[in-house]
Amino acid sequence: MKKIYQWAAFLAMILTVSCQVAKTYQRPITDTNELYRDSVPEDSISIAGIPWHSFFADTLLQKLITKGLVRNLDMKIAVTRIDAARATFEQSRSAFLPGINLNAGITQSKLSFPQGFGIISSSTQYDLGISAGWEADIWGKLKSSKRAAFATLLKNDAAARAVKTRLVADIAANYYRLLALDAQLIILERTVSNRKEDVETVKILKNSNVVNGAAVVQSEAGVYEAEIVIPGIKKLIRETENVLNVLLANHPGEIKRSTIASRQTDVDMKTGIPLQLLQNRPDVMEAEYAFREFFENTNIARAYFYPSLTITAAGGFSSFKPSDWFTPAGLFANIAGGLVQPVFNKGINKSRLAVAHANQQEALLGFQKILFVAGQEVSDALYSYQTAVEQQVIRTKQITSLEKSVDFTEKLLRYSSATNYTDVLTSEQNLLTAQIQGVNDMLLQWQSVISLYRALGGGWK
Repeated sequence: MKKIYQWAAFLAMILTVSCQVAKTYQRPITDTNELYRDSVPEDSISIAGIPWHSFFADTLLQKLITKGLVRNLDMKIAVTRIDAARATFEQSRSAFLPGINLNAGITQSKLSFPQGFGIISSSTQYDLGISAGWEADIWGKLKSSKRAAFATLLKNDAAARAVKTRLVADIAANYYRLLALDAQLIILERTVSNRKEDVETVKILKNSNVVNGAAVVQSEAGVYEAEIVIPGIKKLIRETENVLNVLLANHPGEIKRSTIASRQTDVDMKTGIPLQLLQNRPDVMEAEYAFREFFENTNIARAYFYPSLTITAAGGFSSFKPSDWFTPAGLFANIAGGLVQPVFNKGINKSRLAVAHANQQEALLGFQKILFVAGQEVSDALYSYQTAVEQQVIRTKQITSLEKSVDFTEKLLRYSSATNYTDVLTSEQNLLTAQIQGVNDMLLQWQSVISLYRALGGGWK
């Protein structure tokens, strides 16, 4: 009875120590207060919770995003990484089971005189058996390996979602860039057409001695000044279409699209609370799972300092004739248990633990860094949107004034000698610049909305 108590006490001590070897994972403490600059969230509602097909109402854009999610090569690569991580996780679950091997062999031996006792000079041995080995997970090494593999699987899944959010944002951003370039091309072509009409008007005024030949030449130069920008815009349109086709895994070609004037940025820019980044933003989740993976690797490295208990067993048949296999004389079996305690292994265990600690600390710093980056991106997108809205309000007033300026100078040119065509050309060029910049203001609004949507973690739902 005393021995039973002693063994019970010994097992209790082992269980107590084993619980101390493998530590329980806890999410790193993070301070997300004031993560968004000059922004005080009123509630937990965030645009990140809106599915992308509801966030982007343009049906043509929806079709492009759907196609990209199916065909994009980065998405396919991310999926294959998830498959690899899932296979590793399944293997880690099987580590708790014993390893079983089937053995069969024939051994032909030439014996010396002493080996054969002067009776036989050669022998043939036939073996058929099965062997098994199992390691008791006393210190939680296998459990930690399983949890590390599961964290790796979750990390790759989060990485795939990060690829998805980036892909959705990239397709949308390039789509709206195309719409903006289309609008600028329309403005330029309309300006060229108007200026060509101005050339004819100036020629009539010259014939009427209202202006001189210099005005005619200046009006023609004004046409060329607008025309020379058009090839560059067309080049940018083609390049942007090519970028979109790469994202869609398509061959280069035209992209079907709507117009920027028909798309309104009437989005309620709700950011929620910064703490929601931990569950909404995939790259933040990926960084946390990476930390969790290295945390479990540290548990594994710590377990190597403690003894390992293994149990092996074997059984089968061995004889000099196959016909003797299934007889009592040919049957063999054995079972053994072993306890191995590392004593001196050239500092491998210490090095393994030091590397694991360093990797865990690096992962923690990476997790903290990505939170700061996320806060910066949200803050930048919010302020960029506010700036674009302010610019558009002012730009509208500027364009209205410049349209009046062009109208006034054209009338003065016809009815007053105090104005020359240089004044008309200057006012027209200022109007053209303002109109082009006005389109850029609209594009900046959409880019800010898309950036905020992605920065908050939207796009993967």
